[in-house]
Amino acid sequence: MEKRTLTITLDSDWGRQIRAAASKGEKDQYQGETLNFQRADEFFSMLTGNRWRLLHEVMRCGEIGIRELARHIGRDVRRVHDDIVVLQDLGLVDRTDGGGVVCPFEDIHVDIHVEKKLAA
Repeated sequence: MEKRTLTITLDSDWGRQIRAAASKGEKDQYQGETLNFQRADEFFSMLTGNRWRLLHEVMRCGEIGIRELARHIGRDVRRVHDDIVVLQDLGLVDRTDGGGVVCPFEDIHVDIHVEKKLAA
C-alpha cells in the first residue's frame, strides 16, 4: 500500500490547487492529496490548537479509542469526541470498525503563503 500524504493549503483560488495537482508528474502516479481552505479564518476555526494536538496524538499512537485519547491529552471525553467529529468531517481521521480513530495519512504538510497585494 502506498504512503498517503496530505498538503493543507490556504488559497482563495481553490481551482489553482486542482490545476496544480493535475499538472504534476505522471497521471497514474500518486501525487498526494490536498485539503484547501479559501480563507484564513476558515482554516484557523477548523484546525484549532486542540484539534492539532488531537491529530498529532492520533498520528503518534495509531488506532486509539476516544476515551484513551482524551486521557492521553488530559481533556474531557465529550470535547475530544466533538473535535474528532470535525477532524473526521475534514477527512483527517477515520473511524475504525472497533470504534477508535486513526489518521489515514503518514505525512501532513501545511502550505500557507501570504503575499502583499499591490493596489491596482
